[in-house]
Amino acid sequence: MSDPSRRPRRPAKPYRRPQKDPVRVLAFEALRAVDERDAYANLVLPPLLRKAREKEGFDGRDAALATELVYGTLRRQGTYDAIIADCVDRPLREVDPPVLDVLSLGAHQLLGTRIPPHAAVSATVELARVVLGDGRAKFVNAVLRKIARQDLDAWLEQVAPPYDEDPEDHLAVVHSHPRWVVSALWDSLGGGRAGVEELLAADNERPEVTLVARPGRATAAELLESLDEEAAAPGRWSPYAVRLTEGGEPGAVEAVREGRAGVQDEGSQLVALALANAPLEGPDKAWLDGCAGPGGKAALLAGLAAERGAVLLASEKQPHRAGLVARALEGNPGPYQVITADGTRPPWRPGSFDRVLMDVPCTGLGALRRRPEARWRRRPEDLDGFAPLQRALLRTALESVRVGGVVGYVTCSPHLAETRAVVDDVLKQHAGEAELLDARPLLPGVADLGAGPDVQLWPHLHGTDAMYLALLRRVA
Repeated sequence: MSDPSRRPRRPAKPYRRPQKDPVRVLAFEALRAVDERDAYANLVLPPLLRKAREKEGFDGRDAALATELVYGTLRRQGTYDAIIADCVDRPLREVDPPVLDVLSLGAHQLLGTRIPPHAAVSATVELARVVLGDGRAKFVNAVLRKIARQDLDAWLEQVAPPYDEDPEDHLAVVHSHPRWVVSALWDSLGGGRAGVEELLAADNERPEVTLVARPGRATAAELLESLDEEAAAPGRWSPYAVRLTEGGEPGAVEAVREGRAGVQDEGSQLVALALANAPLEGPDKAWLDGCAGPGGKAALLAGLAAERGAVLLASEKQPHRAGLVARALEGNPGPYQVITADGTRPPWRPGSFDRVLMDVPCTGLGALRRRPEARWRRRPEDLDGFAPLQRALLRTALESVRVGGVVGYVTCSPHLAETRAVVDDVLKQHAGEAELLDARPLLPGVADLGAGPDVQLWPHLHGTDAMYLALLRRVA
């Protein structure tokens, strides 16, 4: 009888070096920058992609996959966290952040893309070997194999609380928004479940890139003529808008490189146009953009002002953002001025302007499609920090416009504390000095604008960021 202890052992498998996948390594680096430095993906990703094109030979497909991995993971982070938490044997906060980023990338490939499950697991484990080491790669492999056992719908059924028991928490997990954001958006939108679900789902969709033809420097027709007709279409609402329907790199558009056009959401165009077209009593010669950075609305207003013989003053508190404004306005056909100034302590005299735009700093909850990471950074207490500044800037705007002139109060947030509450408070403080105008007729053709007189745009209804606009006329 043979002695088992003397049987020959199987030879150990030779060590295989991990294979670096440049696309997934880039996506991981972008997620780490977002997490470690509080960076924004839309600022981090473009330079990483440019470098990869030069050093790694990235083509369009590589760039598209890297972009989808980064933005898809960030948009669905809340959902993936709930699923990963169900697959690990420790609280999620005890998982090292780099490991969690790799797991989230793997979860997105498994549950949010058409990548075959075996390929998604294999590629993510290989990424873990490259960026985390072989030991932690085994942990990643074990967790991803658990995730791969079910599709997204089955996981949501398992990890999301039933809607009937906790509607807000159910929607928070299913649509990957913090609970407080779900509650705030629901309050702002009003209505029942269907509307808020459509809104939350729209926040998780990749938005089209929209260009603006800057008046006096380019037209939408010229932009469309310069682009492939299958890759571009006119804007839905703004006569200056062109949509890049097939994605693409805006920097490759000649008019954008030359500054004759820019990248600007159609909602931002609409609120600037509404202010520019509001009826005035008396002269129309001096316009102010009181929070002008980074310069998109200022460039549009400056072109419109020039066509009417008016002058725009663009004021921005932060010097580097004032530099961006100056760059956006460079080449404007008419006179303008860019200054660095605090809008709450303005250097201009009261009553100096006929039209004033005040696009105030805010939580940015209206642009979660473009900056998905913002939903995880903001906290309810941030509203208290913005509130005094928003009210002070609106008061400045009313003091800066002449009697008979018009103020546009704008914010890229639909939160009621940043929109109607601010306007109502300032109107009460300035009782008899200003009145609300009906802004809806100044957005011609745009449907679903509500009861007015202010306007709230929505991603799911208008295909824009959730921009808010209130128009006020100074009457005394």
